[in-house]
Amino acid sequence: MTYKEVASAAGHPGAFRAVGTMMKANHDPDVPCHRVVRSDLRPGEYNRSGGEEAKTKRLRSEGVIVRDGRVIRG
Repeated sequence: MTYKEVASAAGHPGAFRAVGTMMKANHDPDVPCHRVVRSDLRPGEYNRSGGEEAKTKRLRSEGVIVRDGRVIRG
């Protein structure tokens, strides 16, 4: 899901930046914040070490296709 989709699902479609802020502040490994991506489908930042590269690697390990720096939806 994108940050905007998460905000919309929570009933606040304009709160996508707040979702990003919450994901950045999350350090609970049980919350899959790495699965939330930017609206342009680029992975975006990751609050664990490794940044966007680590987020991309983790997404790929779960079977998500990332091509040319963007998540491919299917």
